[in-house]
Amino acid sequence: MAFKVFLTSDAARDLEELYHYIDQHDTPGKAEQVLTRIDEICAGLSEFPERGVYPKELLALGIREYREVFFKPYRIMYRIMGDTVYILLIVDGRRDMQTLLQRRLLHG
Repeated sequence: MAFKVFLTSDAARDLEELYHYIDQHDTPGKAEQVLTRIDEICAGLSEFPERGVYPKELLALGIREYREVFFKPYRIMYRIMGDTVYILLIVDGRRDMQTLLQRRLLHG
């Protein structure tokens, strides 16, 4: 069964910010390469969404409703609901993840 993959508005904003940052601070064309690879990874979740691992920060709290895949240093977090994969967060994993996850996924 193929899952639908949906990019939330927060994740779309993450991608836009990521693109602009890389475009400003890296070699020409790098931003396009990174976004293409992230898009491929997200599209691959339509076939194997369970391949992602539970984010360690959430697992420590006993939360198992979110998963993540990596394109180092980027972390792509998502939630499977029915036959749909919702991409919730696309961030540089070197950020303060505890605060970010609390604010974006746990709303607190």
